[in-house]
Amino acid sequence: MSTILFASVVRARDGLPLSASTDHEQNMSAQETKKYLKVLSRKLEQFPDRCTMKRGPHHVNFISSLGVSYMMLCSENYPSVLAFCFLDELQKEFITTYEMVHINSAIRPYSFIEFDNFIQKTKQRFNNPRSLTTKVNLADMQTEIRLRPPYQISLQELGLENGINHRRDPAYKGIAPHQRLEPLTLSGIVSCLLSLLCAGLNLIRGFHAVESLLQNDDDASCVIAFFLGTAACLYQCYLFIYSTSWRNTKSFLAFGLICLCNMYLHELRNLWQLFFHVTVGAFTTLQIRLRQPQTKSPDYNV
Repeated sequence: MSTILFASVVRARDGLPLSASTDHEQNMSAQETKKYLKVLSRKLEQFPDRCTMKRGPHHVNFISSLGVSYMMLCSENYPSVLAFCFLDELQKEFITTYEMVHINSAIRPYSFIEFDNFIQKTKQRFNNPRSLTTKVNLADMQTEIRLRPPYQISLQELGLENGINHRRDPAYKGIAPHQRLEPLTLSGIVSCLLSLLCAGLNLIRGFHAVESLLQNDDDASCVIAFFLGTAACLYQCYLFIYSTSWRNTKSFLAFGLICLCNMYLHELRNLWQLFFHVTVGAFTTLQIRLRQPQTKSPDYNV
């Protein structure tokens, strides 16, 4: 039976999947070919804007435009003209629905997963060609394919001539440094504001210490302690807002620096001031620990 089995929209520059059909094909051969499709998605910029790849009883077709590629997996006897008309409809709908600035700034896989509804409906139409009313478009596409045939991608070009299991296929890494964190909470916002307040207080006292140093030739170590305290507070705010590697460890180190600076400055601050700075540091460290990266969407491995 000639059918479209799977379709996806992918950002061409890094292979980030933007949307995809969510049906789970039970055919093992189709599942294996989808692995080849994922490898191909990371090399899209190396190929022309209209391509076909044959793998066993299946074909992978895709078109690219404006930095976005539209890919599909179908049975080998599915008509090529229907396949590329299907991809053309996905392209027209996607570029009119979403702005390029949002596409280029997307950092999570399947950021436009709601487009799956259109993919599913279009896939159903093209899996029942008798219901199609786009006869003129089919004729135009047939002429275009005859004049400019799709580029045939070989498995050798992907380094997959020995199969998908004979190579180490690195996991997608394009989004790891910018993974989104869980939504902000009220306590998290309060902790961040308090950290900014502490940073401001340290900065003001630091400038006053600089003035005193210039006038009285005092010890410069207090100036350093105030500015280090400022930097530690600001860095805690940064760790609370952004996801980085070793984030929790860095937050504990920043809190340790806050404690050390306040221990050194104990003669210049009363007990309540010391308690306030250390407590805010501890509270912010806790909020950084509690605000974890968002889990992958349910369709991540679609």
